[in-house]
Amino acid sequence: MLDPQTVSFTLNGTPTELTIDASELLVDVLRDRCRLKGTKRSCDVEVCGACTVLADGLPVSSCTTLAVDIDGKSITTIEGLAKDGKLSRVQQAFVDHAAMQCGFCTSGMVLATTALLEQKPSASEEEIRHFLRGNICRCTGYIKILEAVKSLV
Repeated sequence: MLDPQTVSFTLNGTPTELTIDASELLVDVLRDRCRLKGTKRSCDVEVCGACTVLADGLPVSSCTTLAVDIDGKSITTIEGLAKDGKLSRVQQAFVDHAAMQCGFCTSGMVLATTALLEQKPSASEEEIRHFLRGNICRCTGYIKILEAVKSLV
């Protein structure tokens, strides 16, 4: 390891401590070290949203976030949303409205929506569109995604 550092953070509600290289990206730590495959690697330049996770409740692109920067933070991945075997209300809305096809963008969309609803529980359609603008979906045309999110406000 080059420049190993120990980071302590909460991952999906569980206190976690890892020794990592200072140059490791959060997406790699989550997928390879923590074995959480719901966070997708896609563009590597923070434009598609597939790698979105929540850091202290805010959406971040894990493909451009150094893992050392999560020290002391609470990280939520798609795997951390369901509780006691029950989908979160956002996850359930995506299922109910058929807001996914291939599923590649779904975790990022769901996490971004979760953050939006925490910040703005009664967001307008314009605000929803603006908030989700950094999440690309190549399958659905966004209509079903918007329907799912609007059903929650």
